[in-house]
Amino acid sequence: MKWKAIGLILVLALGLVISGCTQQETQTTTQAQEITIYTGGTGGVYFPLGSKYAEILSKNGVPATAVTSGASVANAKAIGDGTAQAGILQNDVAYYAYKGLYMFEGQAITNIRGVAALYPETVQFIVRADSDIKTLSDLAGKKVAIGAPGSGTAVAAEQVLRAAGVWDSIEKVNQDFNEASQSLKLGQVDAAVIVSGIPTPSVNQIAVQTPVRVLSIPDDTLNKLKEEGYIFYVRQIVPKDTYNGVDVDTPTIAVKAMLAVGADLPEDTVYQMTKILFENVDQLRAVHQKAQAISLETALDGMSIPLHPGAIKYYEEKGLTIPENLKG
Repeated sequence: MKWKAIGLILVLALGLVISGCTQQETQTTTQAQEITIYTGGTGGVYFPLGSKYAEILSKNGVPATAVTSGASVANAKAIGDGTAQAGILQNDVAYYAYKGLYMFEGQAITNIRGVAALYPETVQFIVRADSDIKTLSDLAGKKVAIGAPGSGTAVAAEQVLRAAGVWDSIEKVNQDFNEASQSLKLGQVDAAVIVSGIPTPSVNQIAVQTPVRVLSIPDDTLNKLKEEGYIFYVRQIVPKDTYNGVDVDTPTIAVKAMLAVGADLPEDTVYQMTKILFENVDQLRAVHQKAQAISLETALDGMSIPLHPGAIKYYEEKGLTIPENLKG
């Protein structure tokens, strides 16, 4: 009887040791899993913000590394194929990726999920201050730089100008921000479409010597965009003096930079990522002024794809109401 008792104790002890080793091994494996965050070029906003966020995550128990990338489109594709577990991208590009539209036609990325909307990237229709173009309707018959071919800017330009009823009557020129700004300065185009955080450096550079104005995007145009399913646009004001020549606050619209993740990330991981983001936002604000716009109150503004369950859990704990279309 005595030896049976001793044998039983040894079996139980061995079981505990094996269990402990297995648990320790599992924890080690979990700790070794690193979140790769795709950002953008080193000269933009995505990289410094993404790098600081990765640093903050790592310090709070979620190992993460930020890497440079081609920004929005590349980041969505990297999340789609598992190269990245997270990325910063425009909410309109996230929408196109999820739906398989435009640059993602036939290649929908259905495993991408939202975490938080971050800050606005303003849709700017720029004209020279001495131009007689006062409204979007006045662009009819004019030469307009609409963005680089296949870019998010070119897509936004088409959507807005279709909603305004002038898309088919403009002369379209495909140019990037720098080219468009210089063309506007030289009078080679009548207007330039820029989708970027304000003030945009390429516009600032020409406005020093060539004052500019920003055309208003009225409520009826924004409402029409929403009716057509473009839920990612939000109202935005370009403050007076943003550029030399802008002497009044001008209502326009914006897409938003957002944080997205892969759908297969564990709920608890994304919960922690969301929690850490908002509990340490002051550190992000110290890195770049655009982070001043990051807040819990605006985290769902313009959210264009379903949220990850981990993000939903955090927001519900904070008392936010999650729209049904973001629970998919």
